[in-house]
Amino acid sequence: MEIKLKGYQRALLALASVVLLSIGWLRVSGLGLLCALVPLLMISASYGPSRKEWWQMAGWVSLVMGLWCVVTCWWIYYAAAVGIVAATIVQIVLFGGVFMVYHYFSKRARKAHAYTTLIAGWLWAEHLYLHGEVSFPWLVLGNGFAGDVWAVQWYEFTGALGGSLWVLLVNVLLFELICNRKNKGLTVATGLVAVVPIVASLIIGAGLKEQEGAPKATVTLAQPNIDPYEEKYSLPAHQQLAIFTSLMAEAPENVDFIVLPETVIGDSGNVIWEHNHLENSSVKVMERARAERHPEAQVITGAMTSKLYREGERVSETARNRGGVWYDRYNAALALDRDSTLKVSHKSRLVVGVEKMPYMNLLKPLEGLIVNLGGTTGQLGTDKYRRLFVLRNERFPYGVSVAAPICYESVYGDHFGAFAADGAEIMMVITNDGWWHDTEGYRQHFSFSRLRAIETRRWVCRAANTGISGFISPSGEVIQSLGWDERGTLTQEVTPSRKVTLYAKAGDYLGRLGTYLWILSLLYYVSYRFRRRNHLVN
Repeated sequence: MEIKLKGYQRALLALASVVLLSIGWLRVSGLGLLCALVPLLMISASYGPSRKEWWQMAGWVSLVMGLWCVVTCWWIYYAAAVGIVAATIVQIVLFGGVFMVYHYFSKRARKAHAYTTLIAGWLWAEHLYLHGEVSFPWLVLGNGFAGDVWAVQWYEFTGALGGSLWVLLVNVLLFELICNRKNKGLTVATGLVAVVPIVASLIIGAGLKEQEGAPKATVTLAQPNIDPYEEKYSLPAHQQLAIFTSLMAEAPENVDFIVLPETVIGDSGNVIWEHNHLENSSVKVMERARAERHPEAQVITGAMTSKLYREGERVSETARNRGGVWYDRYNAALALDRDSTLKVSHKSRLVVGVEKMPYMNLLKPLEGLIVNLGGTTGQLGTDKYRRLFVLRNERFPYGVSVAAPICYESVYGDHFGAFAADGAEIMMVITNDGWWHDTEGYRQHFSFSRLRAIETRRWVCRAANTGISGFISPSGEVIQSLGWDERGTLTQEVTPSRKVTLYAKAGDYLGRLGTYLWILSLLYYVSYRFRRRNHLVN
């Protein structure tokens, strides 16, 4: 069906699409996403198959995708101005490209084929953004429901990509309904696809119960509120340590875990060598404070650590050389308890342009362009496997396993869920969101942890340098939180869980399925256009 629109009508529809796409990230409601692409589909239907009109449509798509990224993620500018430019360009090229393939197919292929291409292609693009070398999956459509966790309790089966699939299906059906208003069957189908997931979520949420009689772990979160741009490097190290240890002292005597945020120690020249980490002065101070006041507890803290390669040992691709000595630098989580052996987990999902250079083999000469963000600058090393921390004390004689995803890792549902599949019973997220100032950035980042809690059905205990630290229940409910520009601690009893959800086991299977369907859809079109040039034309 061709829709006739004037220029100003197209502009209003494009603006409507931007608003509906953005409000889920701006603390309004993600439910607007269920009709956010309909205006763009209407603009597409108003154009014909000519090359000129294709480029006109590409302009509208670029405008919508670009403004969506800028409106929701402009705060990246505070950390790195080039970051928001790069994110916007990738958003336009990747997701705008998928939509333009749909637009092309909609003029030349059967309707079902064109819609399949749009839905599968979008899931492929999100999967690529989640797992590719260049990765900033902030605007995965399913993330837009982070403020509406009551509606997406079924993420434990699908992950956030299930939300993306829901959004795409409802948008396509709504657009078809606009074009075929008298089709009662289509009306019913659209209503069912839009409403059934919400009803299912309410039923699942109502049935959630924590295991009765299970031992609870007492967790204290510390939020030091140290400005990462100024105080981090102007405030003497011993004064910063005094802040950390004073916050640790606020934990109750029966505490099991004390969690501090990302990169608390180990930068500004105070190197923590992993082969003798207990010799580091900052580690000594923290370990002494733990042993004196909370000898049965485990302290989990962010740290910058270094691994020394001995002569003849094979070095990694990310290793650095200084004075003939090879070593790797890590953004890490350290666990300190009565067992003095090294317990360290290295951040594996690194921030592009800040902690890693994508396609390192090709772009190694440009490594010096990586943005300097407070001690995490330069190509960092990563782990090829996930490490858990185990605490054994009187309350947990057989041990309780926890994971400590670092900052950006909490954006990746597949990676986050794999910790739970590997045996993590509680999730401790450590982060430093101060780079973005008092903007929507740190609020969005915190809200994503609500989705991760649902996907894994784990308590998420989140310690941030400043806003927002908090406890999130397995249903995604925020139980306690400490806001922006506040220094203090929070303590909560949480129940470890060994239940492994379908999503934690299977990961982003919808993204993989979308990739296969996207490839098949493209091959199907190419095959028939070559063999039977007019076969697919309506």
